[in-house]
Amino acid sequence: MAERPHLAVIGAGPAGLAAALTAARHGLRVTLVDAAAEAGGQFYRRPAAALGARRARALHHRWRTWERLSADLDRQRAAGRLCYLTSHQVWCVTSESDGPQASDSFTVHALVGPRQERGVTVRADAVLLATGGHEKVLPFPGWTLPGVLGAGGAQAMLKSGLVLPGRTVVVAGTGPLLLPVATGLAAAGARVAALVESADPRALARRPGALAARPGKLAEGAGYAARLLRHRVPFLPRHTVVEAHGGDRLDGVTVAALDAAGRPRPGSERRLDCDTLAVGHGMLAHTDLAETLGCGLDGLAVRVDGEQRTDVPGVWAAGEATGVGGAELALAEGRIAGRSAAARLTGRPPDPRSLAADSRERAALRRFAAALDAVCAPPVRWAERVTDETVVCRCEEVTAGTVRAARADLGAGDLRTVKLLTRAGMGWCQGRMCGPAVAGLAGCAETAVRRPFAHPVPLGVLAGRDEDGGDGDGCDAGGVTDRPERDRPPPDPDQP
Repeated sequence: MAERPHLAVIGAGPAGLAAALTAARHGLRVTLVDAAAEAGGQFYRRPAAALGARRARALHHRWRTWERLSADLDRQRAAGRLCYLTSHQVWCVTSESDGPQASDSFTVHALVGPRQERGVTVRADAVLLATGGHEKVLPFPGWTLPGVLGAGGAQAMLKSGLVLPGRTVVVAGTGPLLLPVATGLAAAGARVAALVESADPRALARRPGALAARPGKLAEGAGYAARLLRHRVPFLPRHTVVEAHGGDRLDGVTVAALDAAGRPRPGSERRLDCDTLAVGHGMLAHTDLAETLGCGLDGLAVRVDGEQRTDVPGVWAAGEATGVGGAELALAEGRIAGRSAAARLTGRPPDPRSLAADSRERAALRRFAAALDAVCAPPVRWAERVTDETVVCRCEEVTAGTVRAARADLGAGDLRTVKLLTRAGMGWCQGRMCGPAVAGLAGCAETAVRRPFAHPVPLGVLAGRDEDGGDGDGCDAGGVTDRPERDRPPPDPDQP
């Protein structure tokens, strides 16, 4: 009997879980690879078992969906259909074919171990990218003070460590993530001094089509509003943080109302005392692995067709990597991608009827996400409020004034040129954090930057000296390369 086709799914968040489980149920041999120690991604992040949390579900909504996914994951692993590799940080995916035809195989390169210094490879017939997204960071005076962190970071601290980032918190920025962050912190005992939203939520009412397609979203929003009232959290729409204050750490922020042009309205400034500012301006797709494989992009996200196939044969993508839209959209896209991969890898097109319900769900959720994106865009004049002394690239300590001078005095007209002239984006994060800010300050188009690696890699792994095998949890990966210790070159006695 021919061996079942092997699919490697990268990312165990909602999209990756849905895709891997669907593909396994439909006959594929699946290896699920994820950097975290437990499945779920950011959305289903849970406290470590050692913390003994009695009511972990209180930090989440749609907990029953997670319970179903978790139970199915256990079933597929027990049946030998799915291998789950935890704590595997994927840094690159390579293809055996550079031509227009489908590749014979793909190799997933990952780092394992407490310090991520050992390499592992997984070979598969096809790859499904569910790499998620990361927060969009925009600078302002004082944003580098201790006590200022991302809204998603504050939520992760609470969900995984049961840790409050501070006692008095201001939640600010724009986007739907701010609501669960503010209500979650308040429910956990923090005093949320204000929820500062630069958009006007009432603008959603001018998009009735998107709202009508997802009436449950209105009820969800109303639930968050009720919790804000119950915890007495002041809500400041059409406001923004102008500056963060403090010496050794944050002790307050100045907020101001925005006028119709997106500028702070003179005389509307007020100070809010706080020891923590959780700030976010939406999400950006992780596209590094897709770009390394040659997948095309639509704007800043991976381009896919109706089956979630990229334009590289043998590569599917789902979830935030294909456009940020929330967990429900990620689940629908994952199911579509899993069914498509299971059918295509066994030589047949998927039955359109099997994709119909999820396709309708995807279309409605994409319309709703597009409406949210339009309403919750960062203020168009945000860059004007960034002083020349404000650090923009924290890795290389490049200021806003240096970036502006590269444009005005040296003629830099794109992100790459600004990077070469200022070193902004040359640090550890390789521009993932500062890229949008540098683009805005330089007046450049915000574009995805192609990077050869999705994560820093030790030179020993690149040289092949530290590439091992390891299945993470004792399962038979059916494609994980093992290179025993005795096969490594002996250490050089002249080296320390």
